[in-house]
Amino acid sequence: MLTRIVKMTFREDAVEDFLKLFEEVKEKIRAVDGCQHMELLRQKGQPQVMFTLSLWDDEAALNRYRDSELFAGTWKRTKALFAGKPLAWSLERIDPPSGQ
Repeated sequence: MLTRIVKMTFREDAVEDFLKLFEEVKEKIRAVDGCQHMELLRQKGQPQVMFTLSLWDDEAALNRYRDSELFAGTWKRTKALFAGKPLAWSLERIDPPSGQ
């Protein structure tokens, strides 16, 4: 299992546009083969800073998504709304809770 976290900082005037875009694509992303979970988080006290947290079967599954038309179109529209450079981390689970 691979955990992917992406931090995005949006222009204040673009936050609502991003939220609309996310509503359009979230179920499509969640339905991608190999995606086990995907959610949007907002930094408390900074509404223009958001994170996606997604769980993937493995790095190959994430890369298939990143090579897809869905990702290319979504990322192009999202990048246009940024106030700063996004940050991303791919993480491996070392000690998951029991039963997972």
